[in-house]
Amino acid sequence: MELQGKHEMLPENTHDEASRQMYVSNLKLHLANHISPKLKSTYNKTLKSNFNKNNKLVPKSRHEVRKIMNKQTSYQIWSSLQRTSQEMKQDIQSEIAERQIYLLAEKAKKIKKSSSIGSLKLNKNLKVPRYMSALDIHCIPGGYHNELIKDDVLPGAVYDPGVFLYSMGRMGAYNEDMGKTIISFIKEKYPKFKPNKILDMGCSVGHSTTPYVDNYSYADVYAIDISAPFLRYGHSRAKSMIKKIHFSQQNAEKTNFKNENFDLIVSHILLHETSHPALKNIMKECYRLLKPGGLMVHAETPEFEGMEFYDQFILDWDTYNNNEPFWGPLKEINLEQTLDECGFDTKFFFKKVQQSAIQNEYAQGRTKLFQGGDFGGAGAWFLFGCKKNL
Repeated sequence: MELQGKHEMLPENTHDEASRQMYVSNLKLHLANHISPKLKSTYNKTLKSNFNKNNKLVPKSRHEVRKIMNKQTSYQIWSSLQRTSQEMKQDIQSEIAERQIYLLAEKAKKIKKSSSIGSLKLNKNLKVPRYMSALDIHCIPGGYHNELIKDDVLPGAVYDPGVFLYSMGRMGAYNEDMGKTIISFIKEKYPKFKPNKILDMGCSVGHSTTPYVDNYSYADVYAIDISAPFLRYGHSRAKSMIKKIHFSQQNAEKTNFKNENFDLIVSHILLHETSHPALKNIMKECYRLLKPGGLMVHAETPEFEGMEFYDQFILDWDTYNNNEPFWGPLKEINLEQTLDECGFDTKFFFKKVQQSAIQNEYAQGRTKLFQGGDFGGAGAWFLFGCKKNL
């Protein structure tokens, strides 16, 4: 696996901790590249025909495929190991970061004071929405927003190397693939578009935010998230990388920015971690914040439309097994209709499966099968969005 890109906030690993990380990564790679494809082959060659023979029909939805597969020992073993690999990943990353919890908090404060690059504004009165607080999302103990000590950065210190491990190094040394992928799409579709003010919604620790600083060096880049620990970590991470980003603790459903304030609004796998009402609120907020002629682009994993039922089923694994209840429902929503209801002129609506911008040796070696628990497993991201009328 590729080594993660270094910066001052990244937790230090001992030899044994690095070995455990490599084990989890190799386990996930084995499940993704060798076991999961065989499950699909078994379904297509045997299980689907048996279902047809016994019921005089073929499965008509991913839910019917799930009923078939849930009875199969091979799938049960794969799913159990997949969930186990998730829990192992969280365990090892949590142990590494918790060992350094006070050191990392002090380091973040020191970096914050070291220069005037960017800014950080926190809101201690911000209410965490229920879709984030009702469960340990992504199987992360305490979720993204939990704080154990004063000025805590622990969730960020768990998440940063955790994403790298989860993606098995295939999203780049700094986990920046989604940001770079949206930028490559914009340059293809809107080659003359030059945003002066950019907003990243649900920025987490800024993995996808930094590419906008690199590619639009003249622009002011803003990033929001509900998690104070994420933002503390992300701000110090960005400063240590000499990336000027203005971080603030806000809910993307309702921000404190002025009307028609941004040329470009983006998000990167934010929406599947929200809810039906929140999705509409976020789209309405994007419309309010965009300048006339401004552009909105959101990156997610692919929608179910046009996908084989088996592929829908295996991609839907996270809904049932990884504490992501809106993962599947989001993929069924008519996004064009939603944007129309939120004020956008849908003649400017677009959606596209865009090849990942990062194609390192680990990305090249991945399976082309979309599957649960596998970040961008098929080497592409589903992008959708709209321009705002002039």
